[in-house]
Amino acid sequence: MTADIATRGTLIVIAKEPVPGRVKTRLQTEFTPHEAAALARASLVDTLTTVRSAPAERRVLVLEGQPGPWLPPGFEVIPQRGDGLDERLAAAFEDSFDGSPMFLVGMDTPQLPSELLGFNWPGYDAVLGLTEDGGYWCLGLREPDDAALIGVPMSTEHTGRDQLRRLERLGKRVLLLPTLRDMDTPQDAAVIAADHPSLRLSRLFRRLQHAAHPGLLFEQALDGTARVVATGIDGRTVPSLCELDRWQSPADDVDRLALSRCEGPVLDIGCGPGRIVMALAEQGIPALGVDVSPQAVSLTTSRGAAALRRPVQDRLPAEGRWGSVVLMDGNIGIGGDPADLLRRCAELVRPNGLVLVEVDPDDDLDDTDPIVLRSSTGRRSTPLPWARIGSRTLLRHARTTALHPTEDWRTPHRAFLTLRRTA
Repeated sequence: MTADIATRGTLIVIAKEPVPGRVKTRLQTEFTPHEAAALARASLVDTLTTVRSAPAERRVLVLEGQPGPWLPPGFEVIPQRGDGLDERLAAAFEDSFDGSPMFLVGMDTPQLPSELLGFNWPGYDAVLGLTEDGGYWCLGLREPDDAALIGVPMSTEHTGRDQLRRLERLGKRVLLLPTLRDMDTPQDAAVIAADHPSLRLSRLFRRLQHAAHPGLLFEQALDGTARVVATGIDGRTVPSLCELDRWQSPADDVDRLALSRCEGPVLDIGCGPGRIVMALAEQGIPALGVDVSPQAVSLTTSRGAAALRRPVQDRLPAEGRWGSVVLMDGNIGIGGDPADLLRRCAELVRPNGLVLVEVDPDDDLDDTDPIVLRSSTGRRSTPLPWARIGSRTLLRHARTTALHPTEDWRTPHRAFLTLRRTA
């Protein structure tokens, strides 16, 4: 009889369909929309799995969107209705009521223990579980009650306290359950993954932490979301590829000395935040930057310079008519094949056009191992094809192209070569 009393009730999960761009947008400070949606889906599946294992007569999913293959058997699906979250919660209780107590949870606490999902509330009219961010992860009611929910401010740092006050104001005796952590931010996901490593969410989080797209981390570096460093596969920092502060600053004296060799119009390959294109424009030299990073192109154009988002190997404007092509800041390493990139530069410049290359000060360096980007938030990119070469290595590659070396000069910490197209 006791067991029957404990299981007589309805467990409700209120959730959104995990569609990229529509769920867990706060995770997108570190994850792509698709990755954020995948984490949301994993959190939802963990939650549904726990709810399915808990004793109850009925299990209901109150869903915004459409069910997918992530939905396990054993759940009735009811569409959400109402405008604000307070209305949708009230409607969820009303639409799920069958005369027995109801226990509602969200999709953001995948670590919730099944033993908390019971209906044995002797002496209490309601159950409430608060979250660390000020919200609440569960609400249990014996019957629907719009007055308990409508008008409670949602998604604030005091929503949980406001909900508790509302219940108590209505004369309800409230059983408080343990406080849990919502999975809303990357830090939340990291803490939950560390404390509950066996969850589906945790396993996915660990995989994503070590398989970020390099472009995503570069975007974070440019917009200031995280500090990012480049390392070799062995984990050792590559200082020449970690000078973001210099790249974001105006062109310095060494930059301007190098650019004094250029003949317009100039194409800057891998323009980054646009300091080189801007310096050329200030000198009245027509210039265009190209980069694969949307943030880099946005920063360049916001400075009033011209930039295009496109890989260098794709069709580019004015092919074969550029006066100069520049590869600053070690961008000769783009793609990991310097000889191939030099051949591409020879296609882009006009006959006798100039190719300006910044190389590593170590003349004999010839390192074509990939690099890895690592962020201060703990993410690590997949290996990125890249090369680091010195002047002698560059000259060796140039022999396989239609480019002829014309000048080799250096400052105390940087080294440059110029080459001209011979045909």
